[in-house]
Amino acid sequence: MSVKSSADKRHVQSEVRRMHNRRVKSQIHTFARKFEEAVQKKDQAVASEAYKALQAELDSAKSKGVIKPNACSRKKSRMAHLFNVTFAAAK
Repeated sequence: MSVKSSADKRHVQSEVRRMHNRRVKSQIHTFARKFEEAVQKKDQAVASEAYKALQAELDSAKSKGVIKPNACSRKKSRMAHLFNVTFAAAK
């Protein structure tokens, strides 16, 4: 326990924020894993839906400040490239 109660409050607030950010990042990893699994199975319809969900989750995390804007753009770009390279022959 610290000397000042404001330090205790800040510590509690930072822990709450940290746990929230961990939840959001874990959700992003889950969506990315589902997308990558759909791409590996060569299931274009499922991969397309998973990609849309991943984009929405990344944009939400970016707007909340959980991840930085460039990190969001980079992840979306890499996933789009993976999708396009995998399903280019199907077009």
